[in-house]
Amino acid sequence: MRVLAVTTWLPTKSQPSTGAFVVKDALALASLGHEVALIHLAPPEQLADLDAHEKGRPGTYGETTTIEGIPVLRIPMKTTDVFSVLRASKQLQKLAAKADVVHSMAFSSLLAMASWRPKVSWIHTEHWSGITAPQTLPDIWQAALPGLMQLLKRPDVVTAVCGYLAEPIREVRGTAPTLVIPCIVPAPFPSPRRTPAKISEELRLVSVGGLIARKDPVLAVDVVAELISRGQTTSIRFVGDGDLAPEIIARAAVLEISDKVSLVGTKDREGVLREYADADLFLGPTRGDNFFVSCAEAILSGRPVVVGSTGGQGEYIDSHVGRTVSQQDAASYADAIEQVLSTATNLSAGQISDTIGDEFAAATVADSYDQAYVVAEQMRGHLR
Repeated sequence: MRVLAVTTWLPTKSQPSTGAFVVKDALALASLGHEVALIHLAPPEQLADLDAHEKGRPGTYGETTTIEGIPVLRIPMKTTDVFSVLRASKQLQKLAAKADVVHSMAFSSLLAMASWRPKVSWIHTEHWSGITAPQTLPDIWQAALPGLMQLLKRPDVVTAVCGYLAEPIREVRGTAPTLVIPCIVPAPFPSPRRTPAKISEELRLVSVGGLIARKDPVLAVDVVAELISRGQTTSIRFVGDGDLAPEIIARAAVLEISDKVSLVGTKDREGVLREYADADLFLGPTRGDNFFVSCAEAILSGRPVVVGSTGGQGEYIDSHVGRTVSQQDAASYADAIEQVLSTATNLSAGQISDTIGDEFAAATVADSYDQAYVVAEQMRGHLR
């Protein structure tokens, strides 16, 4: 089956982690024998960032490059420019005529399909936190969101990465199929050795994600200080970048724990896995997430987790290996950390990882998408 995946989120040289989940999904679909091509509706400023090899080569959909073997065609589209969206829409409509199924990914990609729909079946995959946490959006997006949400009625099938995100989508789509298909999160093999920290030793925390207000990383510094005040020597490493980096440094200085707080920047997957392996516990005091990939990665790496409760992460966290916290204060998070360290004391990394198992494995997710394609074709009156 020729699958045309359309997305506004895809890795580029300057933003190598953006849309990594799209690449994972595309590779998983290709592993089933589908002929997958990616259309990247890219902001014009991103196109200037691409390497010379992005000049491309002839392909089914035009001059394409590749990402991990998947053909990619970049089409300029600025989501805030109506004329840019219309130009991209016109080009995309022509390309869709060559596909057996169109699979859009990420909410903003729907803008390029607002005035038409493919003649073949259409599935849309959604991850956007703006749907479940609209208060984190700029005022103009908050005002426009109720109208934009109506775009989710148009695909034959919509998939959400968790039940938490599926709920508001179902409110819009009614009885039209809305399925839950999680993100792909491969488990490292073999599981890294886990030696639980003793009270007399330093408790090593790790936090992976953007240093942004929604993730509340400054609170994580307060949690470290709270644990130290309780007699537990504690340190934390922040993996990621963002606007709040200076505030993290400043807060650590005020609390006189600068030597216990490290900002290590963005790392590739292997680097992130090493950070999990070197840590005793993952801390993510998020104010709102949907799937929370790094939380799932930590569990699959065999590490206990303590995270904010707003989001879909509670759907996969076993109470023996993790806690979700509903109050954004240091004492509540410190309490949860002490509790989960107690319940997970005698568990190996493998046992912690097994609480999720292969639920987020590429093969499992690919099979779920294949089933969603069948539903989409049925909705369109097609036969496989």
